[in-house]
Amino acid sequence: MDIIALPMTPFVTNCYVLREGAAALVVDPGDLTPELLDAIDGYTVKTVVNTHCHCDHCGGNAAVLEHTGAELVCHEAELPLLHSLERQGMMFGVPFPPSPEPDRFLNAGDTVEVGSVKLDVRLAPGHSPGHLVLVGDGFVVSGDVLFAGSIGRTDLPGGNHAQLLESIRTQLLTLPDDTIVYNGHGPETTIGVERRTNPFLVGL
Repeated sequence: MDIIALPMTPFVTNCYVLREGAAALVVDPGDLTPELLDAIDGYTVKTVVNTHCHCDHCGGNAAVLEHTGAELVCHEAELPLLHSLERQGMMFGVPFPPSPEPDRFLNAGDTVEVGSVKLDVRLAPGHSPGHLVLVGDGFVVSGDVLFAGSIGRTDLPGGNHAQLLESIRTQLLTLPDDTIVYNGHGPETTIGVERRTNPFLVGL
């Protein structure tokens, strides 16, 4: 499987394209950039996943869905954020168009398919109420839950610091140490590195 990180938006948000066979999965499109168009050119995109619905992770929903004809999925608890997409952008002085409604909701225990590969869906709230992570063979797409040397902020509406730490403890630190973490901002890391060195995880 190819996993391509595409930084975009003024927030330098990582959008991910996961490609397997002739299929591609788009995760957290903050925009529809030329780089994203190149990454999905020639591939069939059936699904766009929002790990959560902060504006920098879903601002490109409308354009990507129009271009691909894909379905949009997220957790139902993210709907208030999705519906406030334009207002979120205005808070930071960055315009985002409204998003289409999700075609269906994901919950813990569901799977997302790309080609012949199935990704397990885990619920990891704290950064936002319905934040999801996608677990594959040897990797996790973690959105804004865990970063290299840091964790997601919890000072935005719906954030909860204690809940975020519990999500990291139960949903991410239970993965093998060599699991690659593809996060929402910044470079990739591994579960083992963060377990040993991340100052926010002391005691977990």
